[in-house]
Parts: sequence; structure tokens; C-alpha cells
Amino acid sequence: MPNFTFKVNGKTVTVDADSDLALIWVLRDKLGITGPKFGCGIDVCKACTSHLDGAAIRPCVTTLADVSGREVTTIEGLANGDQLHPVQQAWIDLDVAQCGYCQPGQIMAAVDLLRRNPNPTDADIDEMLNVCRCGTYPRIREAIKRAAGQI
Repeated sequence: MPNFTFKVNGKTVTVDADSDLALIWVLRDKLGITGPKFGCGIDVCKACTSHLDGAAIRPCVTTLADVSGREVTTIEGLANGDQLHPVQQAWIDLDVAQCGYCQPGQIMAAVDLLRRNPNPTDADIDEMLNVCRCGTYPRIREAIKRAAGQI
């Protein structure tokens, strides 16, 4: 099997695996990074949302070959040391999570949205299309708008 080297949350890693292995399994099974959650495996639920070179991706449909030489950021790498990212802090302040399963993907999608659109409307937020089975969408919208004011 070939070796693939890339950065994850600021740390360079080398993984020996097939090039077509889904990044979600590289992160979770080979690197022990469990923030990105496996939901659907077909880019529908978006529970696994992470960033590749700063833009949102879904590791369930991104291969190891796709990330070679690039930088992956998961929910574990979003904070700056002990300082939470404003989106993470807004999630806590507004008690967004219920079961919490989708929240890492929701937060990473929200960070990407705010990178592209610093003042999103409800319609912009709804276009993220991250599935939350608990239905905390009103709190998700409120948290994103609060974080937008702090970024």
C-alpha cells in the first residue's frame, strides 16, 4: 500500500492505506480522530463535515488520495488552544446541541459559511443542508448569527 502525507489539525501525518479509502475512515480508524461522525456515507447528512484547505468537505466521500499534501481540519482542530472558535462558543452559550451527533459537522459547516458569507440570512444558513434529527435548527441559526457578530 502507498503512503500518503498530509496535515490534520496542524500536524503532519503519514498514512499507509489504499488511495481510495474514504477520509472518514482514515480519520476515525487510523488516526483516532472521532469528531467527524459517520452518518450516511453518501454526502447527504453532512455529519462528517470537516475542512480541506479551509473549505468544507465531507470525509465520507473524500478519498485519502484527495487530501495528499493538503491540510485537513476537523472539529478537534478548530479551537485555538483553550480558546474556542466563536461558533463553538455560540453553540455552548445557546445550548444548541441535544443528542450532539451532528454538531461537529454543523459547526464546521457554519464556520465555512461564515468564511464565505460573514452576515448570512436564515435562507443562507438553511442552504448548509446539514441534517439534525433533534431539530435544533432555530438554535443553530441563532448561534451562527451570534458568532457572525464576533468574527
